[in-house]
Amino acid sequence: MSTLPQKAPGSLSQAYQLLVLVALSGELPASQLSRLAGGSSYKENVVKSLKRQRLLLSYYKNGLRGYRLTAAAKKLLLEHNPERFSFYLSGACTTNHIRSEPEQRLRLHRVSQTLITMRNANANIFRDEKLGVFRPGETAIGSICTPAFYTSREIKEMGRTFVKIRGARSVGVLLTPQHIHVVYNMGNALMKWSYKAEMRTKALMQTVLCRERMPHQYHPDAVRGLLLGDSMELAYELLTDQGGKNHFVLDGSYEQFCFLTNDHHGEVLLRLLCDKELDNDLRELLLLDLEPRQLSETVENDAMTPDGAPVLFAYDCDLPRIRRFDTALRLQDRYGILICFDHQAEVLRRYCGNRAVVQAIDFDAFERRFLP
Repeated sequence: MSTLPQKAPGSLSQAYQLLVLVALSGELPASQLSRLAGGSSYKENVVKSLKRQRLLLSYYKNGLRGYRLTAAAKKLLLEHNPERFSFYLSGACTTNHIRSEPEQRLRLHRVSQTLITMRNANANIFRDEKLGVFRPGETAIGSICTPAFYTSREIKEMGRTFVKIRGARSVGVLLTPQHIHVVYNMGNALMKWSYKAEMRTKALMQTVLCRERMPHQYHPDAVRGLLLGDSMELAYELLTDQGGKNHFVLDGSYEQFCFLTNDHHGEVLLRLLCDKELDNDLRELLLLDLEPRQLSETVENDAMTPDGAPVLFAYDCDLPRIRRFDTALRLQDRYGILICFDHQAEVLRRYCGNRAVVQAIDFDAFERRFLP
């Protein structure tokens, strides 16, 4: 008889972690196995072992390959921790009874990819470890002290209120002590964008979280956008309006709309985005050889060079802000300094051309110094 992989000393076993991620997303794309801890051969053996125990199966159709739980695995997980898994593995929900249409499976894959990014950035993803912010009937909601991610299904748990955001493309919401990030995952291609649907999503976050359930922690200005994608090339396509109106996400829906890649770079930057103290430490280091920020300047800036050139800290890849900076430099026939990480530099150099000098932070050196 199959048995649930047990908790290993000091951490959950890789087999258990894999089953958990499949349970929360419905279907884990096979390509994402590489983002889990451990060597490739070890993880392949874990998958083979789970298949032999009839806890995991591969599903391949329409060019999409993913991992799904068997009925035995669902039963074991529900018995092991019903509080964590009943929401995902009971009834006719999309994560329990999975449809075979490519678009439906791709959405599950994007949610799965997002959950891995969140988990690897130390955000809480488990229902039994985070506040029931969107649960019906919740009244005494405390404060978010550590980052927590809620999938779109969890948000819609509130019921009829969230019928209004049908058609919205968000995969969930990340709550940090300071901000509410509505999260979108493009995967490997530009996504279709509906301004009205996304504005309804933003308005509902402001109403439900900022005014009704958590006004003690969040102001309406706290709602921001967070965009995930498989490569920095997608950021370039967005900045240069490729894809036309249907893909134009920089339409003012969110004043801040940061772009992170679905890989280790993005996971580390997400930790930076969620940690105000860590962000301040990096900013203080960057400011050592610069003059203070000038609010009266006609070009948006985080600092100034000694000779009066505006400097923008763009390591969070806030796309609307980068665009405003570049536009102001072009209109005023000026040059500026843009500071980012080395894996972002090529795309931003290409976008800004000779209007801005792009200075790159060594990502590996940053990680060694700030996240040892």
